[in-house]
Amino acid sequence: MSEVLSPNTTAPAPKIGFVSLGCPKALTDSELILTQLSAEGYQTAKTFQGADLVIVNTCGFIDDAVKESLDTIGEALAENGRVIVTGCLGAKTGEGGGNMVKQMHPSVLAVTGPHATQEVMDAVHAHLPKPHDPFIDLVPGAFGEAGLKLTPRHYAYLKISEGCNHRCTFCIIPSMRGDLVSRPVGDVLKEAKALFEGGVKELLVISQDTSAYGVDVKYRTGFWDGKPVKTRLLDLVQSLGELAEAHGAWVRLHYVYPYPHVDDILPLMAAGKVLPYLDVPFQHSHPDVLRRMKRPASGERNLERIQRWREICPELVIRSTFIAGFPGETEEEFEHLLGFLREAQIDRAGCFAYSPVQGAAANELPGMLPEALREERRARFMAVAEEVSTARLQRRIGATMQVLVDSAPALGRKGGVGRSYADAPEIDGLVQLLPPEKISKTLKVGEFTRARIVGTQGHDLVAVPI
Repeated sequence: MSEVLSPNTTAPAPKIGFVSLGCPKALTDSELILTQLSAEGYQTAKTFQGADLVIVNTCGFIDDAVKESLDTIGEALAENGRVIVTGCLGAKTGEGGGNMVKQMHPSVLAVTGPHATQEVMDAVHAHLPKPHDPFIDLVPGAFGEAGLKLTPRHYAYLKISEGCNHRCTFCIIPSMRGDLVSRPVGDVLKEAKALFEGGVKELLVISQDTSAYGVDVKYRTGFWDGKPVKTRLLDLVQSLGELAEAHGAWVRLHYVYPYPHVDDILPLMAAGKVLPYLDVPFQHSHPDVLRRMKRPASGERNLERIQRWREICPELVIRSTFIAGFPGETEEEFEHLLGFLREAQIDRAGCFAYSPVQGAAANELPGMLPEALREERRARFMAVAEEVSTARLQRRIGATMQVLVDSAPALGRKGGVGRSYADAPEIDGLVQLLPPEKISKTLKVGEFTRARIVGTQGHDLVAVPI
């Protein structure tokens, strides 16, 4: 005989396990899905075994990420058996033109591509009916209209667009995420306001190409707070800066291509409206390599552009990513890249050895380099990058900086960990905070403290809270 629930008996809410892999853009997709799940009354499970089904948000950019995603799906199937797959890997084709995930793991319940919240929810509803549908502002732990976040409560990512109009030969993201689609400027600012009002102290602006925001809609005029605002990077950054200033918060810009109009944002950085920090994916410096990569903007002028930016805003910190061992890269072209790194004084640089990602046009270029040589060049690059970064960090010793506290056990009496404006979470360095000089001084996660820089430690600064 089946159990009959009385009107006062509440059925346990269905539980969903969730794994989010890949970049911050995938993380924001995960946040949207989790917000919707929570709004409909689903709960999240901490383990695969404790879940009624599992959602895996995958990455499909480089081979290592594909392997990690496929391994995670396999693990979820082994431990739970009911798995929905979403994200970039879900859009990849396998041998013979079929779906790669379905070929590798035919027992998954459903597969969708990236930014597919509704498709994921449809699959969840089909296999685990929703318990109820309350208003989103009743979701525990959410930031109102900004929904749930997977980051600590004091910082959050704000995605301003999807997709990309470029066709860089090493990249398959446009084939998975499509062409550029800019979010309405009013929606972006509404989300930013909800995040700041919810206590976020650092907003990290992300997209595939932040500089191209609004190109697809011809910079059309939107509305925010009763005022017209153009769907354009400069106008968006100005408005975000005003919102942040009212809440004593930071705005940090990521994935900014070095187009000429980026120059217009530097005065805002110099005036303290947004952080003097630019994440610019240069990828290489040699004009011939950049042509083979089909990179946008005139890369051969990047050095003078950086010099102009630093003239406008001397405090500017630049982080970037590069590829070593691109097909056809000569020793001379690689040395050009090392020279650029030194002359441009890139504060934070990451480097990938070229990975022949399935489906990337660059794989068909002549001159594929042996893997050992690609890795050797990556190691040489990182040695120079560290030399440049360390020298720039040394210049901070003796300075007083504002630090956002990320960790402070026992109110920071024995010190803590934070970040300066030069440090984005999880990709840059940290500020190792020593015990405060004053006994009365305490540290609190998610709040700012002034700190005097007294030394360096690898990629990190060492500081005393004051």
